[in-house]
Parts: sequence; structure tokens; C-alpha cells
Amino acid sequence: MNGFSRRALMATSMLLSVMCGKRANARLNNMPLRSDAKILVAYFTRSGNTQVIAGTLYRNLGGEIFEIRPAHPYPEDYEQTVAQAKQERDSGYEPPLATTVPHFNTYDTVFLGFPIWGETTPPVIRSFLHAHDWKGKILRPFITHGGYGVGNSLSVLASHAVGATIETPFVMEADQERRTLNEVRGWLNEIRHV
Repeated sequence: MNGFSRRALMATSMLLSVMCGKRANARLNNMPLRSDAKILVAYFTRSGNTQVIAGTLYRNLGGEIFEIRPAHPYPEDYEQTVAQAKQERDSGYEPPLATTVPHFNTYDTVFLGFPIWGETTPPVIRSFLHAHDWKGKILRPFITHGGYGVGNSLSVLASHAVGATIETPFVMEADQERRTLNEVRGWLNEIRHV
């Protein structure tokens, strides 16, 4: 099981179908992947979890793989990245991309991977969605999160991937970076107060 309960999956599917309305189509069940599908695996990663999933998809499905990168990389420091992402989210800022996908129009199925930042998609994912024409595409999201679930990311996909058919996402908890930071802080608190 991918960490997403059946009840949560059904609720997410129903919510997505309501949210998508006229902007994108949503499916309650995933359609089988066509054998002749022209596939793109696009992903954004910080700690590498989403990249592992993207690599697995690429090796098993073929097609092309594309790493989504902002023109100006996020800080290496986790807490600085969190602060910057929060500021971008709160202001609605969509950072410029380092590059877009060449010949995006040739793909009919896009596996899109990203972590959840601040209960939503990272700002660079919004930039990626706006930078490409999603009309007629099948969008298959794969999402990693640190224990708080997918937040409002599905509504972001519905509003930004106009014209796409959005399939039920693969969702996985993968929070070792935050968990490690909290464990180290706990240890430091213990040894400072001895």
C-alpha cells in the first residue's frame, strides 16, 4: 500500500472531481496506461525522494524524463528553503523555470511528481503547469509528503493544468529530512540541558 488509505483515496477522488469542474477532467478510477502512450516523467525534488519514484517510473515505462528546476535554485539549507517557499506561496509568486520541456505537445501522458510544501504544491510546480499547454493530456501525479497529506495540491493541479484529464495520484509519505532535523534538535536539547 502506498500510505494512502482507501477511504482517503475515495474522498480525494470525489473532491478532485468536484474541484476540477470546467478546468480539468478528473477520473474516479485510473484508466489503464495505453501501450502506445508517449510518456513524459517530470518531477521536482528537494531531498531525492520524488526523484527515486521518477527514476523507477522512467525505467519501467520508458519515454522521457525531465527534472523541473527553478532558474534560481532553492537554498541548500532546509529551513531557508521552507521560509522562501512559504513567502512564495503566500504572495502567489511563481518562480521562473530553468527550462521548459522541449516538444511538450508530443506527449499524451505526463507523470508529474513533486513533494508537498506548506500543504500545497511547491511554487515551481505552479510555474511548470503554467508554462505548458495541458489540453488533451493525461496527468498522472505522484506526490510525496512529510506526514500531512496532499493539502490543496489537487486543486492546484485542477486549476493550473487546464484541459488535462487528471488521474488519481500515487501518494507516499517520505519525511526523513524533517524527521532527521527534529531528531537532531531533540538530541541537542537533551545534551544542552544536562
